[in-house]
Amino acid sequence: MLNNWSKTVFLAGSLVALAAAAPASAGKFDFGTTPTAAEIAAIDIDAMPDGRGLPPGSGTPAKGEKVYAEKCVACHGDKLQGVGDTGGAALIGGRGSIGTPKTKKTVESYWPYASTLFDYVRRAMPFNEPGSLSNDDIYAVSAYILSKGNIIGGNDVMNAKTLPKVDMPNKDGFIADPRPDVFDYR
Repeated sequence: MLNNWSKTVFLAGSLVALAAAAPASAGKFDFGTTPTAAEIAAIDIDAMPDGRGLPPGSGTPAKGEKVYAEKCVACHGDKLQGVGDTGGAALIGGRGSIGTPKTKKTVESYWPYASTLFDYVRRAMPFNEPGSLSNDDIYAVSAYILSKGNIIGGNDVMNAKTLPKVDMPNKDGFIADPRPDVFDYR
């Protein structure tokens, strides 16, 4: 039976032996392919708070209501209230609740930038078909959610120029990242 010191020496020796026996090509994975520029472009779609990365297109709350009814209501509810523990989260409400015992994180109460809404919907929604919405549909459903949260007007048009200018209720609720390698959006 080995004691702890003996086990440590044995394991260390085994790792050295394995490393010495590794083939010269151990640094390569020898599978997969190098992505094409088109494949990289398809996933390089982040939308920044200042609007960089937002694509062409536009949408209104009225059009967004139709997209929401078709693609979002089953998970997020008819009043954007969320659908219990198994459905999608609430999208509006909870303003002023952050940091209280009844915290409710929603687009309206928590998110500091409207571009985050666009970016998230673009990448992850609808849950059963992420990436299936057109840019116009994403701008429209973003406009609908923002209007229902009384963040923008019911006739406001959202696009790459207007979306970054939306004044989100919790824009000052985050602490700026002081690291010098991180762009500070404030």
